[in-house]
Amino acid sequence: MAESLPAIVLSHFSDFIASQMGLYFPKERWPDLERGIKSASRQFGFDSGQLCAQWLISSPLTKRQIETLASHLTVGETYFFREKNTFSALEEHIFPDLIGSRRRGQRRLRIWSAGCATGEEPYSIAILLRKLIPDLGDWNITILGTDINPSFLRKAADGAYGEWSFRDTPRWVKERCFFQKESRYEILPEIRKMVTFSYLNLAEDGYPSLLNNTNGMDLILCRNVLMYFAPERARQTVRQFHDALVDGGWLIASPSEASHALFSQFTMASLEEAILYKKDAGAGRPEAYGSRAMEAANVSPPAPAEAIAGPAAEVFSSGAAEEDAPGREAAPATEGAERKFDESQSPLYTEAFRLYGQGRYEEAVEKLSLRLLDKGDDTNAMALLARLYANQGKLQEALEWCEKARAGDRLNPALHFLEGMILQERGAVEDAMASLRRTLYLDQNFTLAHFALGSLALRQERFKESNKHFENALSSLSAYRPEDVLPDSDGLTAGRLIEIIGSAKVQGSNAEINA
Repeated sequence: MAESLPAIVLSHFSDFIASQMGLYFPKERWPDLERGIKSASRQFGFDSGQLCAQWLISSPLTKRQIETLASHLTVGETYFFREKNTFSALEEHIFPDLIGSRRRGQRRLRIWSAGCATGEEPYSIAILLRKLIPDLGDWNITILGTDINPSFLRKAADGAYGEWSFRDTPRWVKERCFFQKESRYEILPEIRKMVTFSYLNLAEDGYPSLLNNTNGMDLILCRNVLMYFAPERARQTVRQFHDALVDGGWLIASPSEASHALFSQFTMASLEEAILYKKDAGAGRPEAYGSRAMEAANVSPPAPAEAIAGPAAEVFSSGAAEEDAPGREAAPATEGAERKFDESQSPLYTEAFRLYGQGRYEEAVEKLSLRLLDKGDDTNAMALLARLYANQGKLQEALEWCEKARAGDRLNPALHFLEGMILQERGAVEDAMASLRRTLYLDQNFTLAHFALGSLALRQERFKESNKHFENALSSLSAYRPEDVLPDSDGLTAGRLIEIIGSAKVQGSNAEINA
């Protein structure tokens, strides 16, 4: 007879998983939790699910344990163009609106598939954009896929799929965008290169951030992910998605996750029978909805969570105020994310920094503008203003303020690093690499500059150069303890960066083999 785990073990393990990974297993989902524990126990070397659970609870989870549990406690099953209504809304309304508006200025789009599993979703986006934009080569397109499971990411980066990934997918997708190799279908190289994959734990890592490329997004897809999170973690994740989007940007969750209370910061729209959420600076004002997409939508303005009745409100409306949200502090380039304010700093700057940490960017900009009127040569204020504009996707303004800050402190390596990260987002890769090299000229142990150069070289398939920079980054990290927060990193620890570099090196090795 199969072992049955005691309710007390399931209760303790459920609480432990919620605290360590953000995953939510209420009592009605304990059977799923039990199946996951038993499945994972064999991989951990245990014959007993109960003993495995007790062993895991005995100390904080390591990254490898989190990855293993994530693969057993969440479902990574997906396929190309999943949920037809969503992709119809994107093809008929959202993308035409975005593409049309961007043709009149900088031709750039930024899209993030959060919880991308094995990559079918971000590749579907790349295929759709290739169909909709005939002059795609003239555009700066960012499509980022992130996941907590490295094995999923390795498969995604390989871009090879079986028949099951094409179920309920239009026939032309496989015929035009893949080539068959034995029993697998490999995505065309020009489409594969449109997507970047990286490890990110939505319940743990900092975002939005220039460092992990999660800022200034036009569109975020996070489908069938929030349903696994504890209520407070789901609220916090949605708040951070809101911060990561530009004004007018869109968030797409799965229909089963739809909740007025959870997405109360957004304007809800129904398009092609799909429910989407828009970040609108003019939310609630009818005159704000002038775009093609909004004109085509049935729009519901954001409602306060406490005004929503029913079970969803009970789950998602309570909790800490935004001011007390965990994990939101960040720092300007001239300090480190972990460094405290100098008590002599201007009250306006201090308040702007606090607002920045809460994602209240427009208010922070107002405070800094007042500060710069009072003291026009405040380099810290200029650097923070550059970060604020970068997080809003206003890259020209970000670059201008970064250059002003750098002009006042030319020997500050952090300002050259910030300039490099902004240039990278603008698609000026060679200029970005030049700024990062200047960073290293001023400080040869600037860890994040080595990491950024390694990442850029990897995207260009310059594998030897990439590996050299990653090794230099690892060497400089030896001066830190794993729990130390790196300067200018938006809260990234040394141990976490070591793990990220390890994953990037594996992806680079696989890419070099496939090249």
